[in-house]
Amino acid sequence: MKTLFFSSALLLLSLFSSAQLHAQHTEGNIKQNYVVLTKKIPQLQPIIMTAEALKVEDSKAFGDFQVIICGKEIGDITDPEKINGFIEKATKAGVQLVACGFSINKFQVDKTKIPEEIEVVENGILHNFQLQKKGYKSISL
Repeated sequence: MKTLFFSSALLLLSLFSSAQLHAQHTEGNIKQNYVVLTKKIPQLQPIIMTAEALKVEDSKAFGDFQVIICGKEIGDITDPEKINGFIEKATKAGVQLVACGFSINKFQVDKTKIPEEIEVVENGILHNFQLQKKGYKSISL
């Protein structure tokens, strides 16, 4: 009797899961979204390369890719020699660069020197968690 009950429950769960997956795929709304939290500008090179590879791998399923920059080296985003090449590469790859406002304030970064291509959020760590709650795959470097 137990075997029959568990078998029936397993069958129902399998059918329900399969129907849900099929509905999601037929809607075409499945996008792979990514967020990376980094503290060092040079790490943008491998991060952007990763985004480019995932864009090819995911094809039409590639969604949003954000890089949140925070920490004591946040001031590097105001140095054109350090950031401009990465801004160009990120834009080309469809990567959105985001700066942590908390770090900007804490380390007294001149906000007028932040490139307009970089979005500033109030709290980068909170922004990361909010994206994770929306289903973004996340990694911190």
